[in-house]
Amino acid sequence: MRAVVALAGLGSLCATLTACGGSPPPPPQAMAPKPVAAIPAAVTPKPAATAPTPGPAASSPPPALVTIPAVPTPTGPAYDPKGRRDPFVVLDVTGGARGLEVSTTKLTGIVRNARSALALVETSDGIGYILKPGDTLGDGRLMEIGADNVVFAVSAKPGSTSNRVVLKLAAN
Repeated sequence: MRAVVALAGLGSLCATLTACGGSPPPPPQAMAPKPVAAIPAAVTPKPAATAPTPGPAASSPPPALVTIPAVPTPTGPAYDPKGRRDPFVVLDVTGGARGLEVSTTKLTGIVRNARSALALVETSDGIGYILKPGDTLGDGRLMEIGADNVVFAVSAKPGSTSNRVVLKLAAN
């Protein structure tokens, strides 16, 4: 009697699924491992543990890992300077071995108005700077602008007796 009831229940289930347009789910299958996008050289993944199968296939070696080549980094267009400075390279105007030093510059002009004064300073490379009191240039800070000179406070260096540099306006 139970077998008849079970078959009747199974028949009604099939009729319901057919009427709904659905189908029973497929039987579960073994999932294949998904490939890894990139494996760093320092990290070596361990092979997945597999259930041993009886018989001669149980002694087969685990599947080899697939190495994926590194993705090359994209390069942008090359910059052609045509005698100009590369704007993508950091400009170093700080004091130091290669940096700008106030003692190697010359004062080329002073501009005054009713409220303030500006100093025009030129480096040995021919690059000009317009400075106001408080601005820094290389290893020094502009402290004051006089009638025909400017005074810089320069960071102390070993062997230096003064930390002030005075630049005078060149008379033509």
